[in-house]
Amino acid sequence: MATRLPAEQRKAAVLDSACGIFSSGSYRGTTTAQIARMAGVTEPVLYRHFASKRDLYLAVLEESWRRLRILWDAAVEAEPDARLWVGAMGQAYFEAKDPKVRCADLWVQALTEASDDPEIRRYIRRHMREVHEYVAATIRRAQEQGGILSDRDPEAEAWIFISIGLLGTVSKRLGGVVEDDFPKIFASRRQWMTGRAE
Repeated sequence: MATRLPAEQRKAAVLDSACGIFSSGSYRGTTTAQIARMAGVTEPVLYRHFASKRDLYLAVLEESWRRLRILWDAAVEAEPDARLWVGAMGQAYFEAKDPKVRCADLWVQALTEASDDPEIRRYIRRHMREVHEYVAATIRRAQEQGGILSDRDPEAEAWIFISIGLLGTVSKRLGGVVEDDFPKIFASRRQWMTGRAE
């Protein structure tokens, strides 16, 4: 006889399964039945924890961002040179083995939903600003350490960093558009931000 998981573990299993399915698929193409099956629960159990597919999707975005913050915190912690913090974050993102950290994949999916769903649109706007603030704060810290030139605007640079992540996501979904150019893009951005050619 199968052991029944406690409620919090069932909720975590649903969220983990949803993260994997949404990250590799699409919002519209994913069903709650698929997610429930993968999580090893029934759909009624899924709906006990998440009122709707949209609520579950928004929870997946939060979980993806939580995992990405952990990844970025570790990347910055492991890099002693403040000049390389932003690059270490970008590299960690693109090389992550866990597709569940890729917020940009979920954002791209959400764009198709945002035009039809004002709640998703509001949520994505807030979510992107939260990620932006994290990146801008890291850039400001690197400036305080002398790693990034003080006249570089952390707010603008954070948006450029995020746009490169989105470009990488679009490129990957199209089967590779700019992969060969990424080393040049990264080198150019590093030189602009630090004032030093590598």
